[in-house]
Amino acid sequence: MPSAALARRALRIHHRLLEHYGEPTWRNPLPAVDELVSTILSQNTNDTNRDRAFGLLRDALPTWEAVRDAPPDAVINAIRPAGLANQKGPRIQQTLRAITAERGSLDLEFLRALPKEEARAWLTKFNGVGPKTAAIVLQFSLGLSAFPVDTHIYRVTGRLGLRPDKMTVEEAHPHFESLLPPETFYAAHLNLIRHGREVCRAQKPNCQNCFLRRNCDYYKNRTESTQRHEGTKPQRKKEK
Repeated sequence: MPSAALARRALRIHHRLLEHYGEPTWRNPLPAVDELVSTILSQNTNDTNRDRAFGLLRDALPTWEAVRDAPPDAVINAIRPAGLANQKGPRIQQTLRAITAERGSLDLEFLRALPKEEARAWLTKFNGVGPKTAAIVLQFSLGLSAFPVDTHIYRVTGRLGLRPDKMTVEEAHPHFESLLPPETFYAAHLNLIRHGREVCRAQKPNCQNCFLRRNCDYYKNRTESTQRHEGTKPQRKKEK
């Protein structure tokens, strides 16, 4: 369980992100099965390639039943822009078949009425549906309070000191769900991703122009390391 001090710090950073970026709005929510397929397509690719592959798949096979029952090559060829099509195509079809076998139809609305952890467990039992994919479906399609952690969020929160350094991505999901209030999940998730893409990049983070640098362990450590190397005394600044 995160400490109360860390929770206050996380909430303070969330408010600073809101002040800078505003209340974010994602695209219109997709039905849960659509979001599930879209998120599988998003693995190891960018949003543009994901959306292109999703659109091509729907054009080629307009219903999820058609995708489920299609020859594997038809799905693989449609989703090639997303990359790893030979893996993602069979994974999508297997997941759709497993849902049908268990539920009798391709409809995940029943999850909305379940306790969040029960709904999460139901989704993650399928091959290829990990904590991030499940959390995206729960939060953005079903309105359940889940906090998806992608590569940007994992990097940014690590640099900010909002999670232990050795915490895995899988462990980060429950960590942030206990660290922040549920009503912040939507905005915090989207604003952290934006910050990771625009400022706190994996390569060459723009620390000098980052409005969170006084809250950032990574920036503080870099600054102190530089000052030690140059033989100057580190200057500590109070956190706002």
